[in-house]
Amino acid sequence: MRYMTRLALLLACGLWASASAHAEQWPDRTVTIVVPSAAGGAADLTARTFAQYLGARTQRTVVVEDRPGAGGIVGTNSVKSAPADGYTFLLSTNSTQAANLYLYKSLPYDPLKDFRQVGMLGTFGAVAVVAPQSPFGSMPELVEHARRHPGKVFYGYYSSSSQVPSALLKARAGIQIDGAAYKNVTQIITDLRGGQIDFAFVDYLTAMGQIDGKGLRAIAVSGETPNPAWPDVPTMSSFYPGFVVVGWLGLSAPAGTPEAVVNTMNRYIAQAVQDPEIRDKLARLGLQPRHMDVPQFDAFVREDAGRWKQWIETAGITPQ
Repeated sequence: MRYMTRLALLLACGLWASASAHAEQWPDRTVTIVVPSAAGGAADLTARTFAQYLGARTQRTVVVEDRPGAGGIVGTNSVKSAPADGYTFLLSTNSTQAANLYLYKSLPYDPLKDFRQVGMLGTFGAVAVVAPQSPFGSMPELVEHARRHPGKVFYGYYSSSSQVPSALLKARAGIQIDGAAYKNVTQIITDLRGGQIDFAFVDYLTAMGQIDGKGLRAIAVSGETPNPAWPDVPTMSSFYPGFVVVGWLGLSAPAGTPEAVVNTMNRYIAQAVQDPEIRDKLARLGLQPRHMDVPQFDAFVREDAGRWKQWIETAGITPQ
């Protein structure tokens, strides 16, 4: 019995030493961050900002690989199937880890069981935008027009969760508006300017440059407070109390990824979001940098699934 106890203790110490050594050596080769959306979008730009920082700190190559498709499912599922060795990470979002649970009848992955939540990079809201020449100068004007012309106001959405704010507006305002699904946000911007659709809720990160460059005009935001970049643009909750929809970006890894690596990557994320230069870059993209340790982030993702469940039910969206 004593022999077996001693053997178990030695094995445990050996495993601990092996894990510690792995963390100290990690990374010793290329790290890949898979972005489950198109190049040039919010997630892609955030991933590249962090990848550049991580590469400089570790002196290793960090590759950003865009795998868009099916509301983030294609890229997310590819990471689920990747080796859990600490060299493949998902640029995870509120869509991939929370909203998709209730927007699809079935998923090829379980966002809670198949992934280890590593850390948060930041949060963001969505902004309702119209074309510069649009007759709608405010959200109340758009809603009033929709009431007078039921079925004649159209919006676009480009991911599984980006349709939620518009669907919530439809439910809360009691108006008949119709949505069109797009493969990416770039096509939405083109059709907004061309007059094919009337408005869209776009994440802060994607909208920032368009609004600053006068390519789009903001009429409302879905965050709890006005965005500092557009302090005069009202919140949706100022028109419809409780109308708050907030998203996030972070990193997740395949389940089974060594805990030591998960914690090491979380520390790199913490250092990045606390770095003044990186914070400034992320803020210019429209992201509000925010760090959580591993247990906090894991709990946040689980709670966020409940929030999106409620929002999707209120919006009356039927799972696909």
